[in-house]
Amino acid sequence: MRTTKRLSRSSTRPPFWFAIPALTVYAFVVIYPSLSGAVYAFTDWSGLGEDLQFVGLDNFRSIFSDGQSLDALSNAILLTVMIVVVQNGVGLLLALGVNARLKARNVLRTIFFAPAVVSPVVVAFLWKYLFDPRQDQGINAILGMIGLDFLQQDWLGDPDIALWAIGMTIVWQLAGYSMVIFLAGLQGIPKGLYEAAALDGAGPFWRFRSVTIPMLAPAITIVVMLSTIGGLKLFDQVFAMTNGGPGYATEMPSTLIYKEAFVYGNYGYSTAVALVLTLLVGTIALVQLRWLRSKETEG
Repeated sequence: MRTTKRLSRSSTRPPFWFAIPALTVYAFVVIYPSLSGAVYAFTDWSGLGEDLQFVGLDNFRSIFSDGQSLDALSNAILLTVMIVVVQNGVGLLLALGVNARLKARNVLRTIFFAPAVVSPVVVAFLWKYLFDPRQDQGINAILGMIGLDFLQQDWLGDPDIALWAIGMTIVWQLAGYSMVIFLAGLQGIPKGLYEAAALDGAGPFWRFRSVTIPMLAPAITIVVMLSTIGGLKLFDQVFAMTNGGPGYATEMPSTLIYKEAFVYGNYGYSTAVALVLTLLVGTIALVQLRWLRSKETEG
């Protein structure tokens, strides 16, 4: 009987060589460029020609001693924290709202999710218009009409608020994406758990805390991981809205990589920044994943 099972399994398992074409393309398109970039990070290559010299760890020393690089890393971490907290918080609230028995819930789901399918560059230019510093344009005009003139700002020109203005743009676009993931999790929670909690005397808050949150743990892991990785490597919206300005106020590692490689011709230095960013994202994602998985097990 066991021999028959082994034979049936081996006969239905596709041969390994079926995957060779896909693995070859993956190696050529992903692995080889990545390894090449890692090698260039230890050189002073300008990106043109074959004239390069091995400089060891000089590029990495420059990263951690250069104010612009450190500002870019700190901006990325701050913006990522904002995106993770606000985007997923708003997404959870939207999911709870559209999960209720509303006649227009399907329409609301479509409206809230629609920005997530729009090109990030289009969204960036839309919000760049809304953040126009003139008092008769965009958000400033709305604030003036409702008597909140004192809140009018140069949203993208003020170094103190430009980063948060970009964060607002990201939240507006991707909160609906988080909503969809949370909504899938909410619809998978058995109603009997809520009924049992209600019979035990738990009110709405305690039912949310003791039933909804633990059952949403896998969805929380997904949205936190996606928003963290997306925030750390953010490029499109920042480049289109501020190009890292004013000054270095919204500089991100991704925009710094672009400028060093294609504007200043410091390809070796830019690949070093990219390598540091890759290691940072990988480390944070791994630690975060293990911690969130442990919380799922505890729940």
